[in-house]
Amino acid sequence: MLDLEPTEPLRTTEDIFVGRTVGPETRRVFGGQVLGQSVIAAARTVAEDRAVHSLHGYFLRPGDVTRPITFGVERMRDGGSFSARRVHAYQEGRVILSCIASFQSEDEGLEHQEPMPEGIPDPESLPSPADLWGHIDSPLAQRVVRGRPFDLRYVTEPIYLRASEDRSAENAVWFKTHSALPDDPRIHRAAIAYASDYTPMDPILRRHGRSWADIGMNMASLDHAIWWHREARADEWLLYVQTSPNASNTRGLACGRIFDAAGRLIASTAQEGLVRLPERSASGSGGAKG
Repeated sequence: MLDLEPTEPLRTTEDIFVGRTVGPETRRVFGGQVLGQSVIAAARTVAEDRAVHSLHGYFLRPGDVTRPITFGVERMRDGGSFSARRVHAYQEGRVILSCIASFQSEDEGLEHQEPMPEGIPDPESLPSPADLWGHIDSPLAQRVVRGRPFDLRYVTEPIYLRASEDRSAENAVWFKTHSALPDDPRIHRAAIAYASDYTPMDPILRRHGRSWADIGMNMASLDHAIWWHREARADEWLLYVQTSPNASNTRGLACGRIFDAAGRLIASTAQEGLVRLPERSASGSGGAKG
């Protein structure tokens, strides 16, 4: 999915790449897929010694899983140690995602980090999605069990099919790809961007006793930001801890921290999502991505 075409970009006023949806996870293009593909597209226009350190994007329209996605990359700036790229993801000539990514060559400076939470169970001791939902005959359950390239192990109680009695605005999961990835660090940063879109809505829903299976609820990712702090492999277990500091005016905000098994802070995320309750969704107010 991250192997965009062509290897060398087609140049117009932008660098042009084409990506596809392989084994769709949802009825519409999963937002994390477009984020990961945008990271790869932008990285192919930057010197290899410059790694992506931040990406800020807006989800503008739903994507069609049956159609290719064209990525147009604008080379905004190449400075002494930083490069900036604007990426538009298009389908049928319309932008479905717009983002800006920044790249930096490695340098030394001040260093500190927020510590990894204590008392987190080992991922191998937690049930897999197949253990939790493999016996359930529903499209939502089977997409989670079989449709993802990542293995997710829930530290907090999952809320896919039913709400949790815990009303804290918190969520924690371990994740890694099912299969080994190439050693290229660009692939691993793109894969981390992909997985960072899986569960930001969970702490928002948990806080209000909601689940993903609630009938008639309209949810959509509106924007997404990720900052990479340190190198890590996405095919080794990473802990994703999330909290929601606010929900208001049909929007909820979630902030996340991604740690490796050794406790290093790998990345930070922020996402705002649309959450319309069934009575509002039925009134025809509609969502951006659904």
